[in-house]
Amino acid sequence: MVRAFLFLLILGCGTSFAQKKNAPVFVVGRIVSADDSLKIKQYFYEGLKEKTKQNFAESGKYFQQIIEIDPSNHAALYELAGLLHSQNQEKDAEKYARDAVTVSADNKWYWLLLADIYKKTRNIDQLVLVFNELIRINPMDEDYYFDKANALFIQNKNTEAEKVYDDIEKRFGSSEELVTARQRVYQKQGNPEKATTELESLISKNPADMRNYLNLSEVYLKAGNINKTLEILNKAKKINPGDSYVRLALADAYKSQGKNTEAFSELRKAFSDPLLNIDAKVQIMLSFLPEFKDPNIRKETVALGEIATQTHPAEPKSFSVYGDVLYQDRQLDNAKKAYKKALELNNQVYQIWEQVLNIEVSQKDYKGAITDGEEALSLFPNQADLYFYTAIAYAQTQKHEKAISYLKNAASLEVDDKVLLSQIYSSLGDSYNNLKKFKESDQSYEKALQLNPDNAYVLNNYAYYLSLRNENLEKAASMSKRSNELEAGNPSFEDTYAWVLFKQKKYKDARVWIEKAIKSNKDNATQLEHYGDILFNLGEKEMALEQWKSAKAKGEKSDVLEKKIYEKKYME
Repeated sequence: MVRAFLFLLILGCGTSFAQKKNAPVFVVGRIVSADDSLKIKQYFYEGLKEKTKQNFAESGKYFQQIIEIDPSNHAALYELAGLLHSQNQEKDAEKYARDAVTVSADNKWYWLLLADIYKKTRNIDQLVLVFNELIRINPMDEDYYFDKANALFIQNKNTEAEKVYDDIEKRFGSSEELVTARQRVYQKQGNPEKATTELESLISKNPADMRNYLNLSEVYLKAGNINKTLEILNKAKKINPGDSYVRLALADAYKSQGKNTEAFSELRKAFSDPLLNIDAKVQIMLSFLPEFKDPNIRKETVALGEIATQTHPAEPKSFSVYGDVLYQDRQLDNAKKAYKKALELNNQVYQIWEQVLNIEVSQKDYKGAITDGEEALSLFPNQADLYFYTAIAYAQTQKHEKAISYLKNAASLEVDDKVLLSQIYSSLGDSYNNLKKFKESDQSYEKALQLNPDNAYVLNNYAYYLSLRNENLEKAASMSKRSNELEAGNPSFEDTYAWVLFKQKKYKDARVWIEKAIKSNKDNATQLEHYGDILFNLGEKEMALEQWKSAKAKGEKSDVLEKKIYEKKYME
């Protein structure tokens, strides 16, 4: 037992840590009567029962009652310390845990609880002493020695940590963990020479052990000696060409030199190894996503994704991350195929369903989005995004009642994401408008703008629909103007503003905005018809007729347009 902990057990009394370091405090036991003994057993049972129910406050009361009867009841002291520790009341938890180890100094669980408390409070000095006690109790548990050495390392007591590592080697022999731990000490001491000497000795003793080459290459890499790093790793590769960890280390070294061709060559070899964990491959591929502006990085990462799916054909993660890579490369069809293959293997990953629906809606595959959306909702009925995407698909197929139902569900489920909520209410406004439920449509648009006043698409759509009804044109003009400020150069928004101005009989201003729209979107039939309407009301009737005919030629079909052309005059 260490000198810093003074434990005395005299005539039913124990000592505990005092608040002042190294000063003992007595935990005085009492003579427990038969009645008290029965009470203690009952309280202990009730305390454990309440703890199981997670009624921690009530549980603590029972253990506290035991301690009042018998202050040296170490089991109750331990339970109370554990409860307080779980509630982050570390000061009180420490007191009771120290009392417990004082009374029962050979119970490792009491010491392990105290160790957890000291780790939480970063009391490393006392933590070292606790591990001394655990080593005393069980000198053949290697983990306690490593924990003690690590605590010393954290305190920058590197010489003392080295002595513990020497003790570990004498007792348990060498190991990869021990080599790695020593390397940390050498690196912290700024002593890479000692690290390299030890590792080179290990390599000479066992040249087939790739771990020593990897550790040695890391020492050289941290020292900035990239050439020596490559020399060691290539030597290792020559001895064991099939070691994927050596390949990965080489890839890192080459990438640090900007030699991406060589790096990806090593990665392709490593990715072809089925024994290399799929999670490692996933992380490697994801690490390249921030560099996707480089077309070569994109191309090589896509190739790695394909290799991963071939090497792990039954692993959904391989297809999922391959889908992510393809999505970022804008290969949407292939991304969708990869995601769907991942779902065949495991349909319980919500994020993949969301990606599939996102792609289908963006590609206007509304039938596919409805089918997949319904299946996804059968698995994840409480996801607002799934209702939203499926509702969009229903709306685009003119099933607006169904869309409204799903959008309402989405709105009821989503309370935090204001941007998504704004989009939901915007879509509700669109569907209500299509059903000519204008009051509900306007209310939905107002909610959307309350959530996101600068939602340019809501401002544009709301303004346009008001102008079609000749209602609240001043508000429509204000909203349309704002949408163009937010998203300058959008021909659809420019057309809307032109049309609102037209409805306000501000024909000259309307002409300026419709010509802006047509300049960047010359083949839009609706905008050409609007241009004709504006020109007619400016007295340029021949030019108006030309625009109406152009609109018809571009595919615009309506009885009103036919009448305009036939009668050569504007009509609503």
